[in-house]
Amino acid sequence: MAVPVISAPQRASPPRERTGRIWPALAAPGIIWLLLCFVFPLYVVLCIVFGQVDPLFRTPIPVWNPLQWDPTQFNYVLTHIVGPDGIFGPALLRTAVYVVVASCLCLLIAFPVAYYVARLSGKRKGLLLALLIAPFWISYMMRLFAWVNLLQDDGLVTRVLRLGGLFTVNVDWLTGQPVVVILGLVYGYVPYMILPLYAGLDRLSQPMLEASRDLGADRFSSFWRVTLPLCRPTSQTSLHV
Repeated sequence: MAVPVISAPQRASPPRERTGRIWPALAAPGIIWLLLCFVFPLYVVLCIVFGQVDPLFRTPIPVWNPLQWDPTQFNYVLTHIVGPDGIFGPALLRTAVYVVVASCLCLLIAFPVAYYVARLSGKRKGLLLALLIAPFWISYMMRLFAWVNLLQDDGLVTRVLRLGGLFTVNVDWLTGQPVVVILGLVYGYVPYMILPLYAGLDRLSQPMLEASRDLGADRFSSFWRVTLPLCRPTSQTSLHV
């Protein structure tokens, strides 16, 4: 008795309409989150930038209709960045310098930590990874407000530097000191750099690293020619063993 053969078009497969509805449903929570927490706040900022200014109290008045936006305030900022009336230029330059210095310090701190957790921590990897994720359980503003209490005139930092009254330390930490601003940026954003570096270091191919050592590379050469390039995005990875 011949066994009937089911052709490809007759095989059971999920309906195309049902499959087409699943992925939009799964993506809906993320899309709603982005709309509420990114697109809408950005729209509010644009409404304030292209809005009006109260003539009496000099407070911004947002204009919600894009057809009624007024670029006067935006043009005022652009025309006062450089030149004799460049009142915003120094602030933008200081911001750029602070960001560059803080990014370099974050990298110097984050890379050794991520490398140790990913490659050398052994059985303690789970515990250390949980400790790295713990700062995200606390609000960013709450963590920075804690530093305000530490850096007050009678805060813990000043008391430690005085060593029980042996030294006189009168430093106004909370008056916009560049060092304090940079350290605040580093403290707030270094966890955001550790975790991506950890993800890149954790997926390194161990046979690749062993092959570099077998080919005669020392520890520094193996790190520079294999480990460091593999931490970059895949499209930019190039090995020179």
